[in-house]
Amino acid sequence: MKLIALQSVFFLIIASFSLIAKAQLTIEITRGIDNPTSIAIVPFAGSTNLSEDVAGIVSADLQRSGQFAPVDRANMLALPQEQKDVYFRDWKILGAEYLVIGGIEPVTGGYQLRFELYDVLNQRQVLKKIATATATDLRGLAHYAADQIYEQITGIRGAFSTKIIYIEVLRNASNPQEATYRLIHADADGARERELLKSSQPLLSPRWSPDGKQVAYVSFETSRPAIFIQNIATGARRQITNFKGLNGAPAWSPDGKKLAFVLSKDGNPEIYTIDLASGNYQRITQHFAIDTEPNFSGDGKGIIFTSNRGGQPQIYQVDLASGRIERLTFYGDYNARASLSPDGKTMVMVHREQGIFHIAAQDVKTGDLRILTETELDESPSIAPNGAMLLYATQANGKGILAAVSLDAGVKFKLPSKRGDVREPAWSPFFN
Repeated sequence: MKLIALQSVFFLIIASFSLIAKAQLTIEITRGIDNPTSIAIVPFAGSTNLSEDVAGIVSADLQRSGQFAPVDRANMLALPQEQKDVYFRDWKILGAEYLVIGGIEPVTGGYQLRFELYDVLNQRQVLKKIATATATDLRGLAHYAADQIYEQITGIRGAFSTKIIYIEVLRNASNPQEATYRLIHADADGARERELLKSSQPLLSPRWSPDGKQVAYVSFETSRPAIFIQNIATGARRQITNFKGLNGAPAWSPDGKKLAFVLSKDGNPEIYTIDLASGNYQRITQHFAIDTEPNFSGDGKGIIFTSNRGGQPQIYQVDLASGRIERLTFYGDYNARASLSPDGKTMVMVHREQGIFHIAAQDVKTGDLRILTETELDESPSIAPNGAMLLYATQANGKGILAAVSLDAGVKFKLPSKRGDVREPAWSPFFN
């Protein structure tokens, strides 16, 4: 893909799609921290005949974070399921720093999981939790347990129970002009994918609402780009824009009451907002340059956006009260698709250096820039709600895949599709 001008921003993704079939994302960890914490997750009591290996999912979640190295089950000297059966010397021999045990039992309407976390070196229990879920949500129980364990050890809220959405497309091999586009919803690890929308016309730019109940996106089903909002649970849809020209790049305000987006109805692309309750529009930028890819600041008082008003695409911020605009990026000849970390301290973006597109992070206060990825044609960064990782789209072996990297670049993993290209990931907010 060759990014030449922002006028093409809404059409670039389409050109990069190739033949794919129904995708199921897999995990390939490519880098973790140098000294990950060794943790043993013992198979839970009562889990032998269940449809999911709950302890195995907990182990995979923690390993995917890059900060943990789970002990291989085959090397475990014992399989304790109660506190009285724990002999810390067994786990010290294996070098385990933490131990997780527990059990699953059926309850009315589903299952109950008990899990306990032990500090092996200090020989003490540091966490004990009980959680329940429906019979069809054993993976949800596992992700919850992983979240609690991760937070107890790292002090950072776990994001394993969150979700992702992304776009995939199926092109007709005999007639490349025909294609089916799918908006996919999945667990953060790529499992349990679910189709939210299927269309014979392109779908672009999916964005979660702050409460995680809706998604905004661009659809070409009306023969030109239009912005829709869809309820994730019910599938109910609402068309927000249908102007001539560009209608794209939707972004939610932090309170979920407004959308920012790009319209070219008055000539060149400009940033607008809409009050979703009243339907009132407001034009935010007025410049002969191309202004696009808006995102609200964490307090909702400003919008960061991409503009070539300085000659090349760079990131700017507009104060919504005063209209004052300031430039935020100065390194590189191309910076675009910016978003802020949940704490507002870091801005991630697509950054071009020596003709190659990478994902970069910039310290908002100091302006220091850090390149996070080593692949080429990286795009569409989306930060996890705990600020620890971000998802992005890239290329591998000639096809589009999703990948993730920590904001310090110390942890990396890929989520390739088994059969084809996937694009434009968006990480959900926390759901409670």
